[in-house]
Parts: sequence; C-alpha cells; structure tokens
Amino acid sequence: MRHTLFAGSSIWVTSAIIVKIMKREHLIVAVIGNPSAAKGAGAKNSAKVLELLQQAGEGHGFTAIDLTGTSYEDSLNNARTWRDEYDYLVVVGGDGMISLGVNAVGGTDKPLGIVAMGSGNDFARGLKLPVNRLETAVEGIVGAIVCGCQVEVDLGHVTSVPGSDSTAVDTSTRDALQKPRPIDRYFAGMLSCGIDACVNDYATHSHLPGGSVRYFAGVLHEITHFKKYGYHVKVELSDGVVEEYDILSSMLTIANSRHIGGGIEISPYSRFADGMLDMVWMRYIPKLPELAKAVSRLYKGKLLSTPCFGWQRIRRVELSYSGEGAEPPILSADGEYVGTLPVEVSASPENLRLLVPPAVQKSFDQESQDAQVVAIIERDGRNPVTGNFVSEELEEAKRLDESGQFGASDESDASHKIE
Repeated sequence: MRHTLFAGSSIWVTSAIIVKIMKREHLIVAVIGNPSAAKGAGAKNSAKVLELLQQAGEGHGFTAIDLTGTSYEDSLNNARTWRDEYDYLVVVGGDGMISLGVNAVGGTDKPLGIVAMGSGNDFARGLKLPVNRLETAVEGIVGAIVCGCQVEVDLGHVTSVPGSDSTAVDTSTRDALQKPRPIDRYFAGMLSCGIDACVNDYATHSHLPGGSVRYFAGVLHEITHFKKYGYHVKVELSDGVVEEYDILSSMLTIANSRHIGGGIEISPYSRFADGMLDMVWMRYIPKLPELAKAVSRLYKGKLLSTPCFGWQRIRRVELSYSGEGAEPPILSADGEYVGTLPVEVSASPENLRLLVPPAVQKSFDQESQDAQVVAIIERDGRNPVTGNFVSEELEEAKRLDESGQFGASDESDASHKIE
C-alpha cells in the first residue's frame, strides 16, 4: 500500500485516504495521540483508537486519519493546518492532549472528541466522560457523531498584556522560544499561577503512578519551599464591578473546571457553561488543624468552605507582579507551560464544541443550573457575588457602623493587599 507525506508536515497517510479527503466522499475524523506518553503506551492507545474509529466508520460513513506529529507543537500545527480538511478532531491522552485539542479547534465549529487515557484526566472527569476506558470512550464518540450529540463549553483565554515583555515558553520544556511570541492560549481546566504551577511541574516529571499520588507528592515537596508570591490584580467580577488590589499568596489559580491533580476539587463552584471563571487563592498559610480540615474536604467539594482560601467569580482579570514577595513562577495551563506575568485572562463562553454521549449531555444540562451552584456557595457561607464569607462581611459592617464609617465611600480602599 502506497503512503504519501503531507506537504509541510510529518503526517504519512495512504493514497486512498488522500483521495477521500480531497473528494470529501466521507466525513473525516482526525486523531491525535501522544506517542511519548507512558513508555510507549500512548502510541498503542492512539493506534487502537484509530483502528476502532476506522472500523466504525465503515458502517457509519466516516474515515479516520492520524494527524499525530513528532512533538506537541508539531501535532498542534498539523491539527491547525489541516483543520479545513476534517470534520471532527479526537485527542487521546490526558489533560495535556486536551489542551492541544482545545487550542486546535477552540473558537471554531469543529467538535472535539476526548479519549481520556492520562494520569490526571481532570477535565474529562468533570464532564463525567469515560476515564481510562478506551473502548467505552470510542463508542461514545461514535455515538455522538452518528446522533449529532454535542455540548458547548466555556474556555479560559490567557494572553500577554499588550506592550509588556511577557512571552510564551516551550509548552514541554518551559525554555524560551527561538522566535519569541506573546502568550495566546486557551485552557479548558486551570491556569496555575503559584505553588500550584510548581506542583504541576513536579507531578509532570514524576515517575510515581497515578495523578493523585504525583500531585500529593508534589504538594509535600513544595511545602518545604513555601514562598509568598506577589500579585497585582485588576479583576472584573461577575456583576461587572471592577476591583484592583494586591495579593501576597503562595497559591493562585484561575479555574474553568473543578478538578486538578487527579480528582482534587480545588474549584468546586466552577461550571463548564456559566460564562465565568473562578479565581482561587490562599489567603494565608493555615496552621496544622485548619490544614487538616482543608485536606479532608479536597474530594468532597467543600474546600472553599475553609477560611484560608479566597474565591471570586470573575469575567476577566489582569495579573502582574506587585513587586512585593517572590516573583511568581512560570504559569501552566492544563499541565502545559505557558509563560510569565503580566497576563490577561478572560472567560470565553461556549467556545468549544464537544462530542459527548447522550447521558453526559443530560448530566451537563442539569449541572449548569445557576440555582444549584448558588446553593452550594451559600452552603459554604459565602456571598455568591463578592466571594467573601458572609460572616466576615457582617463583622466588617458592624465595625464600620460602630466607628461611624458605615456607608462611607470606599474609593480610597480600591487598591489593597490581601494576605
């Protein structure tokens, strides 16, 4: 069987498939895997997915092709270059591969299918997609293609602040790029900006089994190197109010989804179609009893009921180094390196189409109900608009009332430091 190399890429395909692409005789499903993952297991998984899709396509009128490149950037370039030539993109792997898919088809009308076979699988877990069940995931994708079952989800979008010296780095090595360029990335899960970025870095390079084990090992390692990073924050809240202040914190995360580190619910209020992002940070380093309480709530969706964490629901935020404390580390999004501050981060509502089974679509619609989210926030004692604990707001109001300052203008407090 004769094979041909696509011009300007590393993709080898059969001549018969090229004919189908050019004549558009069938719908085209492009597949991208991670051949370097899990000591060769990634290559086997993507080959199996391609085989199953090709078999299914014979009966359902579509053709599956492999666009996997020689590296993350090469695969991403393939997916973008040939985007007009395929109808669906399927990625095979963990959150890093989902990041690739998101940045290939986010903002377009091309649906993305996910075969979650990584160590973390946090984005897929949040959507209730099959995790580390290859054949079940492929069956769901085929069913979604045949039935036209899709959902639209929000994305986060991070860019360099115009006119700043913020630049992107190599997504795999965090080295400077040979040709510097500004940051311009979508993320589906989390943008990690502090110790959370350092923990992700440790977990990515760990040889321990399982995403949760790697993440906890990273937490234990970074605790011994605790730093307070300085952030200047200019944020637009969910109600359109703009606040500007400094944060001195060891952790700051901008979340689009709930999970990180193989199932830890670090942002339990996040929903995939609310048009918002959630900013979570550590207000102070807790003492052992409070730390133990926070750890016990990691997998119960109640982490943000712990006072040591700050939270705000936001539309957009500009982050820069405040000049106080340690300079924040290289940011990471969905486990992939991004670049350095200053950056602008914004919600990108319903900017990604996903192929999902009907049961997932039904669950997705139910979880997107605002009333349910507000009830969870109020359960934890927080104000859904400001993000503050209601008890703290009442205490502050009482203090201002007793001092005769209640109702006074707070313009002088527009910029303040949170520790």
